Amino acid sequence: MIGNMKKLALVYDAVYPFIKGGGEKRFYDIGLKLSKEYDVNFYCMKLWDGENIKKIGGMTYHGISKEIPLYDNNKRTIMQAIKFGFSGFKLIKEDFDIIDCCGFPYFSLFSVKLVCIIKGKKLYSTWHEVWGKDYWKEYLGWKGIFGYWIEKLSSKLPDKIIAVSDETKSKLIKQLKVNEDKIVVIPNGVDVKRIVKIKQSKDKSDVIYAGRLLSHKNIDVLIKAMKSLKEHKLMIVGDGPEMNNLKELTKQLNLEKRVIFKGFVKDHNEVLSLMKSSKVFVIPSSREGFGITVIEANVCGIPVITINHVNNASKCLILKGKNGFICELDEKSLAETIRRSLEKKNWSCKRYVDKYDWENIIKMFEGVYRE
Repeated sequence: MIGNMKKLALVYDAVYPFIKGGGEKRFYDIGLKLSKEYDVNFYCMKLWDGENIKKIGGMTYHGISKEIPLYDNNKRTIMQAIKFGFSGFKLIKEDFDIIDCCGFPYFSLFSVKLVCIIKGKKLYSTWHEVWGKDYWKEYLGWKGIFGYWIEKLSSKLPDKIIAVSDETKSKLIKQLKVNEDKIVVIPNGVDVKRIVKIKQSKDKSDVIYAGRLLSHKNIDVLIKAMKSLKEHKLMIVGDGPEMNNLKELTKQLNLEKRVIFKGFVKDHNEVLSLMKSSKVFVIPSSREGFGITVIEANVCGIPVITINHVNNASKCLILKGKNGFICELDEKSLAETIRRSLEKKNWSCKRYVDKYDWENIIKMFEGVYRE
């Protein structure tokens, strides 16, 4: 504790701004907003050069394990998760008042729970999504049963689970049998006022995607959909294991002039600027725990197209014809929906974003942490 400030420990292997996913951005924004009242500390992989401890934005980053690649052959590496999980025991030497450990990739919950028991602290855990038995089987085949039981056991460890959506809460209860009283829903947030002030980029596109290039994001389907949208341009912002495959697909379809790969963009404001200079945001992912980019795109004034899939919680953010559309996961349906979105006028996207403003969301965190 610094002065009267309580020490908040946020535990997650991958952290923003070194890795730019929705979950990483959420933890970063929470820390940034709470840093005026809390001494905020991230415990993560060491993703930077130099000393193990680094100051960023008034927050302290602690590298408790060396950097290990998160993905191998487009799948999360189990050994990385296990090794970071063991690193959680290092928090026994740390002094903290509140600890929030990300539910995924599970193993760190076991070590951090033991630390909390020894120190007499309550364990909070943020859960972005639930995979469940069926998805684990799809992901790993028969070995998926082990993943499912690790997920289920880890869900019993926190004293309080913070779910990012009602969809995640429902799956925690139905698929992992978590007691409803242990769960509180706090959605992802955006800084509406800051985004509104960002200017459009001079680099324009008709359709834009921003996020990691992973197989379950289904960017290949989006690229194939562009084949029939001959007069339109797609911009893909982000990097990931699928980059080479997607570039090869673009070449095979002779779409190099209309599908632009921006790659990893370090400044998130630039990503938002690119959204503002586009007409439609597409997130064809079949697995999303929330979909923060949906809200960001709406604040930028553009509609969102997402996929009708049981594991895609971002579809719950869409009001048909008001801030976007939901379509099936195939190139024909996606192409028709993109065309329909581009033709539609007078979108009212910004009308639905105020409840996700960080000014409102952060009050919910303060209430939960003060328990």
